[in-house]
Amino acid sequence: MTASVGDRVVQRRYVDHSHAHYGGGLVDGAFVLALFGDAATELCIRTDGDEGLFASYAEVTFHAPVRAGDVVEVSAVIDRVGRRSRGVVFEATVVCRSEPDRGPSAATVLDPPVLAVSARGTVVVPGLS
Repeated sequence: MTASVGDRVVQRRYVDHSHAHYGGGLVDGAFVLALFGDAATELCIRTDGDEGLFASYAEVTFHAPVRAGDVVEVSAVIDRVGRRSRGVVFEATVVCRSEPDRGPSAATVLDPPVLAVSARGTVVVPGLS
């Protein structure tokens, strides 16, 4: 196993209503950053056989809200491979959204999906030399 530029993982997560933190069912940005951490962990396992450690974010941009009832797709792509570090580009898109005005369980698939958060970060894989 060796990490390569372009290695990618994609995860999807339903945003439970217990995660609503603000009025209108809005979810705080830390929720999506935790999803990025989960995607980075899977990426490190798949490419280097280790969970890795998240070292830093170089940039985080919030483009659109994430709400309770959404389905969020998170992607993590390696864009730089160092001796022990990996640069990772993240995106979180809302692929499904609840529509409470239509009914308590109504929802729709968004076509196209809505970019909610993008980020760049660095992970370090211990034990690599």
